[in-house]
Amino acid sequence: MDPAGKAGYELVFAEDFTGGVLDDRRWVAHYLPQWTTPDRSAARFDLRPGWLRLRIDADQPAWLPDGGPLRVSNLQTGSFSGPLGSARGQHRHRPDLTVVSPQPTRRLFTPSGGLVEASLRASADPTCMLAVWLVGFEGDAPDQSGEICVAELYGDRIGATGSAVRLGIKAHHDPRLREDMTDVQLDLDATGWHTYAAAWDSRQTRFYVDHELVRTVPQGLDYPLQLMIDLFEFPAGDTRDPSAYPKTGDVGPVRGYRQHPDLSS
Repeated sequence: MDPAGKAGYELVFAEDFTGGVLDDRRWVAHYLPQWTTPDRSAARFDLRPGWLRLRIDADQPAWLPDGGPLRVSNLQTGSFSGPLGSARGQHRHRPDLTVVSPQPTRRLFTPSGGLVEASLRASADPTCMLAVWLVGFEGDAPDQSGEICVAELYGDRIGATGSAVRLGIKAHHDPRLREDMTDVQLDLDATGWHTYAAAWDSRQTRFYVDHELVRTVPQGLDYPLQLMIDLFEFPAGDTRDPSAYPKTGDVGPVRGYRQHPDLSS
């Protein structure tokens, strides 16, 4: 595999954020909307020429009404849920979650193998995390819920002299996988633009930063995954100083590739 030259891959998803509005043929601008209400799941963002700024604003409500102060602005490439009150839906990462806002099935970009990369510019705010994930779509089976964590950039772990990039595999409810996450220390400042990527098949996943291989995990996923890019805020308490907002994280070009059919066997 050669993510720098994309040898053996063909482009199937390309987002440059050059339009005046977010393309709803590519993105659902909500974070796991089935588990909460639309006002709480909705992303806040600004489109700039060639990039997008995710925001957490001072007046933004918590993602869950009774689930703590977590706030999220997220873009994802699909949606799915069961009926109102059911426990069926994507990324059920807490056992108490039930469907509050039933979602249509939208498979905008749900690869089961290939290569995905995103350019990110994170904030050094210690309450924030900017992340890119590939999460099981779960439309066919609830145990197809594993995750490729392409990059998690925590504000308190990045800086001018080096940054930690958290990446790896999360099993969630997939019994075929095991948790394998680690912090990779890199000589880069994640508050500047850098490209984070993962290339995977059913056997292994390779992780890249700025086109350099930084880790290989001997696990892979072979079922549909949706892409999620999000800015999280983990407030220390309920008191919020409006002058500290907005919290931001920036997203540049996003690409998705599939392995060329002649090389996939």
